[in-house]
Amino acid sequence: MYEIRFPNLGIHLKHVMDGFYIGNFEIHLYGVIIALGFILGYVLISKEAKRTNQDPELYLDFMLWLVIPAILGARIYYVVFRLDDYIKEGRSLKDTLIAMINIRGGGLAIYGGIIAGVITLAIFAKKRKVSVLLMLDICCMGLLVGQIMGRWGNFFNREAFGDYTDSLFAMGIPVEWFGGKNYLLRSVNSGIITQEMIDNVLNVDGMEFIQVHPTFLYESVWNVIVLCIIFLYRRHKKFDGELFAMYAWGYGLGRVWIEGLRTDSLMIPGINFKVSQLLAAICVLVASVYMIYKRMQLKKHMVGQGGE
Repeated sequence: MYEIRFPNLGIHLKHVMDGFYIGNFEIHLYGVIIALGFILGYVLISKEAKRTNQDPELYLDFMLWLVIPAILGARIYYVVFRLDDYIKEGRSLKDTLIAMINIRGGGLAIYGGIIAGVITLAIFAKKRKVSVLLMLDICCMGLLVGQIMGRWGNFFNREAFGDYTDSLFAMGIPVEWFGGKNYLLRSVNSGIITQEMIDNVLNVDGMEFIQVHPTFLYESVWNVIVLCIIFLYRRHKKFDGELFAMYAWGYGLGRVWIEGLRTDSLMIPGINFKVSQLLAAICVLVASVYMIYKRMQLKKHMVGQGGE
């Protein structure tokens, strides 16, 4: 049940737990990894703050401001696009609200956290009388670290995967993890399990597996590439806000592709379109226009200075 296989890579992980207990209290590895992401993200942010002659304490204060709004934003975003999972006939208002706020039951969306984070940063920067764009440039690198780490939380939870594949990076998850084959059959086309997964169930040493795209891995690796590009370019940036625009463009471009592979995406009600895919495309478009506009402004300014 706790096995995970990458058969075409020859990798067989026999005992991958999703949590552990301290006394009677269960600790989910997803939460531990998210916390580590926050810490490592701040380590990078503080180093960048020092490099750019800013006060790291400013960013520590912001991180403390950020924690609750980011979690709330991620949860609200998820619930809004999954209302049918919470508002059910016969369920009381009290039980509905409890289900909506029960994050231990799963359900956080990174875009909701990012939106809440940007809003929080804008308020914080205005209050502290510092540049919003400069803070965004510094924080986007820490955010990428958090996203890189966070996707491995999805690995331990066996979630955020794509449809059936037999590609090099195909990941095998035991059918038993989901409650058995009968449960999978009842769940076909529910938004996570697809008919193609059922049709291609593999039997390895008497254990049945579904074989899927490890989209959590794709996104984590993609984010490493985006972070490396930003990190290498950061000393050459032309204007405040450029690094954040590069982040929005790079992350959005990857998310457009990766979200297309996923089977558990949040959908826009009524039009059956993946909301994160649409938002990612908008980020790419807006970031492109912003960077082109700023570059044109800089070129015009340089020409003007040359003519004086």
